[in-house]
Amino acid sequence: MKPTHIEHIGIAVKNLEEAIAFYEKVYGLECYAVEEVAEQKVKTAFFMVGQTKIELLESTDPEGPIGKFIEKKGEGVHHLAFAVDNLQKGLDEAAENGVKLIDQTPRKGAEGLNIAFMHPKSTFGVLTELCEHPKE
Repeated sequence: MKPTHIEHIGIAVKNLEEAIAFYEKVYGLECYAVEEVAEQKVKTAFFMVGQTKIELLESTDPEGPIGKFIEKKGEGVHHLAFAVDNLQKGLDEAAENGVKLIDQTPRKGAEGLNIAFMHPKSTFGVLTELCEHPKE
């Protein structure tokens, strides 16, 4: 697997509206999309910084992954996402190299991307997401 670029950096926040206002006022960035991903119990907001996106994540359920993350660790960087050309091949190669996978196969994520996560215990403490634009 060879990532093509950093797709986004995911940041867990308690209040999406407050965080969006902060990023717009303090950094001068523009939120270009807000989306709820019901299956992941999260609401997201996206900003472009050069070629990289910042994804703010607010839990829609305290028992969801972001709700649990904030309860345990507080707000902050949640994950790093790399874009890959062939997500299933990337997952297979990672597993062959001893990486513990959270997702064995791709699933749907925000912005219509196919996504999968690798466990932070296998990636030096960083929850790592692999993303692929769906083939048309």
